[in-house]
Order: sequence, then structure tokens, then C-alpha cells
Amino acid sequence: MSYKKKRTSPFDLIDDFFKEIEDMFEEEFERMEKLSKDFTKSPLVYGFRMTIGPDGVPHIEEFGNVKRVGMKPKISEEREPLVDIFESGNLLTIVAELPGVEKDKIDVKVVDSKLIIRASNGDRKYYKEIELPKPVKPETAKAQYKNGVLEVKIELKEREKEEGHKIKVE
Repeated sequence: MSYKKKRTSPFDLIDDFFKEIEDMFEEEFERMEKLSKDFTKSPLVYGFRMTIGPDGVPHIEEFGNVKRVGMKPKISEEREPLVDIFESGNLLTIVAELPGVEKDKIDVKVVDSKLIIRASNGDRKYYKEIELPKPVKPETAKAQYKNGVLEVKIELKEREKEEGHKIKVE
């Protein structure tokens, strides 16, 4: 507390408590106002989603253009789109939300075990590297874009037979 006074009523303690909280909020809003002046060039987008995987373990995925680096935010020009991955039979389907981008401004490629999505349309820029859960055949990839949603389908590589190579024990 920044000030002391003689309490004449039990409600004075409650009043002091609320005054302290009000002071803390004012300080935080001032700090946020100073921080936001540096980032007025582009909108700040941050979100997360939490899902429970088939193994029962919760997974948290962040998206947007604000990343946490230690205790400080790092603002990027490129937003990280929200992405879903589905596996059905021998097909992997990746769905990414890229609103406000034209089809010819989207670049999608497979590099090693990653799918890289880059899109730019004026002030809207997106970038995402997706680690693919299984090996794929990049030459089979097909992409469609409609109403701000990119859908990429890639065939999975067939598993090698588990026969392997027999080793003689001496």
C-alpha cells in the first residue's frame, strides 16, 4: 500500500484492498499502452487451442503473430495460421486457415518431413512449418484453396515389411 491511515471501520480494509488493485491495473494499462505504441503497424493476433490426442495427452497449439520468448512477447510480420492434420487410410490431409489471401499468393511445399506454407496478400502474411507425423510421397501432393481454407492432401509412404534383414548370431 502506498499510503497509511488509521482505520475506523472494518470496511476501510476492503476499501484499501480495492484501491491497491485499482493502482495495479492503472500501472499495467500504462505499461501495455507504451508497449502497444511500438506495434501499431500491424494487428496483434494471438490465440491457442487445446486438444486431447489419441494417446490421451493434451496438446496446446499457439497461433497468430505474437510469440512468447521467455517473459517477453515477440511480434512477427507473419501470422501463424491454425492448422489441423487428419490421417485416413494412406492419405494425410492438412487443413490451414488463411483468410484474406488470394489463391495465387500461396506457396506450399514439402521439404524433408515438413510441409511449409507461406502466403502473402498486402498486409496479410502467413507462415507455418508443419512437422508431418509420418513419411509422405511429396510427388502425390495436391492442394485446394476455397473461402480462406487451404487443404493439402498427400499420400503416405507405405510401410516397409517388418521382415527386415536377418543377422546371424555367432
